[in-house]
Amino acid sequence: MKILVISPKNKTVFNFRGDLIRDMIAAGHEVYVTGPNRDFIDDVLALGVKEFIEVPFVKDNTHISGDLSYLSQLKNVMRRLQPDLVFSYTIKPVVYGSMAAKSVGVPHVYAMVTGLGRVYASASLKTKGLRMITKALYRRAFKGCDKVIFQNRDDREEFVKGGYLPADKTAVVNGSGVNMERFQRTPLPESPVFLMVSRIIKEKGVLEYAEAARLLKKQVPQARCILLGGFDNSIGALKSEDIQEYLDDGSLELPGEVKDPVSFYAGCTVFVLPSYYREGLPRTILEGMSCGRPVITTDWVGCREPIEDGKNGFLVPIKDAATLADRMIRLATDRALLEQMADAAYDRCKTAYAVDVVNAQMREILQY
Repeated sequence: MKILVISPKNKTVFNFRGDLIRDMIAAGHEVYVTGPNRDFIDDVLALGVKEFIEVPFVKDNTHISGDLSYLSQLKNVMRRLQPDLVFSYTIKPVVYGSMAAKSVGVPHVYAMVTGLGRVYASASLKTKGLRMITKALYRRAFKGCDKVIFQNRDDREEFVKGGYLPADKTAVVNGSGVNMERFQRTPLPESPVFLMVSRIIKEKGVLEYAEAARLLKKQVPQARCILLGGFDNSIGALKSEDIQEYLDDGSLELPGEVKDPVSFYAGCTVFVLPSYYREGLPRTILEGMSCGRPVITTDWVGCREPIEDGKNGFLVPIKDAATLADRMIRLATDRALLEQMADAAYDRCKTAYAVDVVNAQMREILQY
């Protein structure tokens, strides 16, 4: 069987879909991948894919001409490859990939909604207008899908209740899964070290983390708080000057963006993600759990899915730096609680979120 994977960003292919693609290939299928540029092609091809096809598009572009060009190019790719199954993820690949597949007669079409993003997190008039347009596009795209896969129950419920698609056309999986052989459990460091891995954008809770780090340092001076990630140009992106004061006073450490964050997980005692972005199910949370780290995150769509408050981590209100700092202080000063939560985080990851568990869910849905 020929499988075409339509991706929004080349790096996500091997970071988030790599184990799924390897599983497809191991099952005897040919896998082809599209991406918007030539970045990281060697990493994509190293998965064993048959061919990488560049199909440019602009993620935050709202001009119809660019989107129609993307749709047309996807149709041309599908006419040439004649895939048996198309699998797409994130909004533009889902919308235009599903439309293209339906129009050229691809037998099986599947889409994954990996979170709803900024358009569904804001209440501004502009985003309300964008949501109306997005809903119309999603509804049209979903008509051509065999199944639409969600990564949390909140998103599925919102789409079903909102009339985007019927419930019997949906499925929910436990995120993207995490490779527990790569993100191995390691001993907890003796000193408290908190780690956040994220794009440096406002809605990920970067400023709340920075303020909580400052409050933590006043109570536990030896604690360290690391922010691992890069600045970008997307909507909501922060600039270096927005967090400079926290770097200057030692509240935050900013190593930058790295290709492989494993050593940073091994060097921390707690993983933190105070996001209020409309996440699917953040893979970084699962990576922290896989390494045997308690997680402090928000009681928010997607983020709360794997966390049992008080058992394998803490759930805090969004945009609440004071409560976040309180939970960080508790785990920085109570070693027994830290170790208990670390065990619980690892065990929950192993039973529910390991990539083998999630790939089994995906095999059943996609029937490959």
